Amino acid sequence: MKKKTMEHFGELIHGGDYNPDQWLDRPDILEEDLQLMKKANVNCVSLGIFAWSRLEPEEGAYDFGWLEKIIQRLYENGIYTILATPTGAMPQWLTNKYEEVLQVDETGVRNYPGKRHNYCPTSPVMREKTRQLDMRLAETFGGYPAVIGWHISNEIAGNGSDGSCHCALCQSAFREWLKEKYGSLDKLNAAWWTSFWSHTYTDWSQIRSASRRGENLVHGQTLDWKRFVDSQQLDFCKEEIKAVRVHSTLPVTTNMMGFFKPLDYFKWAKELDIVSWDCYPDWHSGADELRTAVYAAAAHSLMRSLKKKNFLMMESTPSVVNWREMNRLKRPGMHELSSLQAVACGSDSVQYFQWRKGRGSSEKFHGAVVDHRNGSDTRVFREVSRLGERLEKITQQTVGTCNRPRIAMVFDWENWWAVEDACAIDNNLKYQEVFQDFFRPLWELGVDVDMVDMDGDLEGFRVVIAPLNYMYRKGYAEKVRRFVEQGGCYITTCWSGETDDTDLVYTGNHPLEDVLGISTEEIDVPDGYCENSIQYHGTDYRIIGLCGLVHAKGAEVLAEYQNDFYKGYPALTRNFYGNGEAYYISSINEHQFLKHFYNDVLQEKGLGCGLQVRLTEGVTVNERSKPADEDGGEQKVWFLQNFNRTAAAVELLKPYQNVETGETLTGKIEMQSFECIVLRNC
Repeated sequence: MKKKTMEHFGELIHGGDYNPDQWLDRPDILEEDLQLMKKANVNCVSLGIFAWSRLEPEEGAYDFGWLEKIIQRLYENGIYTILATPTGAMPQWLTNKYEEVLQVDETGVRNYPGKRHNYCPTSPVMREKTRQLDMRLAETFGGYPAVIGWHISNEIAGNGSDGSCHCALCQSAFREWLKEKYGSLDKLNAAWWTSFWSHTYTDWSQIRSASRRGENLVHGQTLDWKRFVDSQQLDFCKEEIKAVRVHSTLPVTTNMMGFFKPLDYFKWAKELDIVSWDCYPDWHSGADELRTAVYAAAAHSLMRSLKKKNFLMMESTPSVVNWREMNRLKRPGMHELSSLQAVACGSDSVQYFQWRKGRGSSEKFHGAVVDHRNGSDTRVFREVSRLGERLEKITQQTVGTCNRPRIAMVFDWENWWAVEDACAIDNNLKYQEVFQDFFRPLWELGVDVDMVDMDGDLEGFRVVIAPLNYMYRKGYAEKVRRFVEQGGCYITTCWSGETDDTDLVYTGNHPLEDVLGISTEEIDVPDGYCENSIQYHGTDYRIIGLCGLVHAKGAEVLAEYQNDFYKGYPALTRNFYGNGEAYYISSINEHQFLKHFYNDVLQEKGLGCGLQVRLTEGVTVNERSKPADEDGGEQKVWFLQNFNRTAAAVELLKPYQNVETGETLTGKIEMQSFECIVLRNC
């Protein structure tokens, strides 16, 4: 077979997490797996993710023979391997012999052996044992044509953890990290505002990790502890990458978890060759599927945005999970739709956890392609096989294309940490949820969105939206100022520009007062006391969250509050600055307002859905494309998706061709529930 890598596979990847180490005593099962994989159109699997105890059953005694046989047998049957470093779960011999490898919780108690991600990322022993195993794996398999990439560990810092270890090694490393950042205690005390409650530090040894047992109300310290935990886990991952690269040039990834609060994935993406993530939306959990669909679309878009290129959906379930309070089966059609949604947003793979259900322990009832019984004769297996056929049909039109938005939204991990620790107006404020509420109207309009953090490049975007941009990191305000001055459109909201990157409140003017043309004063949470609304273009829209009281300082007032003592205050303003303009939304409003407002802005900018279609509620579009070739032709493909539980009618305003069937479609068409149609220009 042709030599491939994860980055240049040449077709959409279909497969999943395969754990043959659990079935080595059943050669008949392993042989059946090969036949079923071919039947399901599987072309790639991830191997070895939790196999440390099989690969190194005793300290320094390695056994790779079983793995080599399986990799080779898969390859002979047309199936490639993404090979994992198995450090997500440690063997008993390691945790029992070397206590220091185990995490210490914030109360100072060291964990017992067991579970996953239970390691101290600072431990020299853990790092050395990991390095030795990773180097040997790379030396053995790095040159195999069957192996197309490295899967570093698994869901790092996941499994209910925040990735932190509070042991003496980590406390010492935290202090060294702070010394490098601040240089002196005077600068640290000033940045953290430690004169609060007389908590000034006079010796580096006095500083400890932020915890409920000790200090967790000095917000600069809490923020820096979260930054340190993130950087320490990333440094551990970088050491693993370094180890496999001693003997291998294959691309590396690690399976992220979407909006996962403890780790700043914008920083992580810089160390990876390709981004991958594990996608488990809670389908069928509400009155409709739309909020879940928006979450999944936003998370896929975030993963694509981390490197501004396609990603891999490394895990999903074809049926059910086992770790929610209630675990619902995917209804017929939802597996295909949710999988194609990932591809629509930029994924070049659909992969599962896991291929075959295990017989014991906590994931024995987690959904898999192959059930405990009935082999290929199950609803799930048939749906997976059908999806595999569909992926083959759309591969030629899809591979090499990517989503190329002109609209960006600012999502920043450090801002997330800071805004939810603010001890301010609304201590139940959820940054991620508000962000998704601002994303949803764009999704409903069929408009793709990229995401950037405050360190990100704004060049190439026409519109940038920054909701709840509470903390301004160094250089961010000037970056926005240049963006607007050079012709960009910037949209931000209340509770933005409140603090600097050490979480110290700005005094004097708002950092972007000249760009926004407003001054900020107070902020309110009227819910439960005084219902309020804003009026925009003659329509009243309910306020559902924060209300900022601002004054126009040259900005044009486009909407005003309708009730309470701040009736008549600006609720939406626009200010022209340089060649561009900046909008300030003073309150958090119902999403119909945002849809109305966004639509006005996008029409003015000549942006919008690239597919000429009249959409209905619950139906959306994603566009993947690649630049014009030498003959001048631009390749585009649209994924028209119906997330309604019933059929829905849409109207195509020009003819398009169904990529899978070759049929020409135009005018009004009826989409079945959970249907996805892949279209291209005729």
